[in-house]
Amino acid sequence: MDQIKIKAEARTEQGTGAVRRLRRAGMIPGSVMKMNKGGTELIKLQQHEFMMAMRGHASKQLLVTLDMNGTEVPALMREMQNDVLAGTPIHVDFSEVSLSQKVRVTVPLYLVGTPIGVKLGGGVLEQTLRTVDVECLPTDIAEKFEIDVSKLGVNETLFVRDLQLGDKQTLITRAEIPVAVVKGPDDAPDAAGEAGKAPEVIKKGKEEEAK
Repeated sequence: MDQIKIKAEARTEQGTGAVRRLRRAGMIPGSVMKMNKGGTELIKLQQHEFMMAMRGHASKQLLVTLDMNGTEVPALMREMQNDVLAGTPIHVDFSEVSLSQKVRVTVPLYLVGTPIGVKLGGGVLEQTLRTVDVECLPTDIAEKFEIDVSKLGVNETLFVRDLQLGDKQTLITRAEIPVAVVKGPDDAPDAAGEAGKAPEVIKKGKEEEAK
């Protein structure tokens, strides 16, 4: 994984008005949960620099190095809040970490490949789980897991216990939870049949009104 470095400054601005002025000045307010000292330190980041550092990274839980006035602090980006309309970050929370101690993170799942049950059996692939919780060292955090579903047949299910994530990741999510299933064509709703019932109900209604 490429190292992500972000410059951060201590922040004294607090309160709604002060934070708004900070954002108008092109800064993002944030916080860092301290590991040894305890408590939380308020920080601010350059918005443009932060967005450039995040380019190409889909996950919101990343290992970064915060440059705090020349002191490099390894931290896990825990949460990023975005402006609903603009989509730009408006607040970022970090947790200071030790590179030698394992952390728990949530990693998104992406299905790859076309199941044989879809190709040959006319089935429909349905993803039922989109993230898993894992435990690993901060340097081994994965931004995503790509799960090959090409061998799934009709009415076959892929469970968490079937995932092969490697020796560096320990799954925390329960093993019996389904990740994806290929439903047979008979399991799909009969759209034509359902659509055909509506006019009949309307017709009956009109007949009742006419009596």
